[in-house]
Amino acid sequence: MGKLKIKSGDTVRVIAGEHKGAEGKVQKVLIDKNKAIVEGVNLVSKHEKPSATNPQGGIKEKEAAIQVSNLSLIDGKGNTTRVGYTFKDGKKVRIARSTKEEI
Repeated sequence: MGKLKIKSGDTVRVIAGEHKGAEGKVQKVLIDKNKAIVEGVNLVSKHEKPSATNPQGGIKEKEAAIQVSNLSLIDGKGNTTRVGYTFKDGKKVRIARSTKEEI
């Protein structure tokens, strides 16, 4: 695939789909699948068998991956923005396209 403009630890807003408008922090980015797991968004129910660590078993809620194209980064002011790149002191840094501030 390639490089994604969203990294784990970023705060994002869902801009399309069933969970549109929801916000959360990116926990993990799945580069090969072009998806990300966002905290508190796209919850699914998983059945767990009883085990030594979980003797009760049962149904657990868990975050599922969401397509990166449905996510938009949130800048420092709480607005969604696209991501751009610029060079600062010989290093490539991410910037918010709307405000030109470093992310």
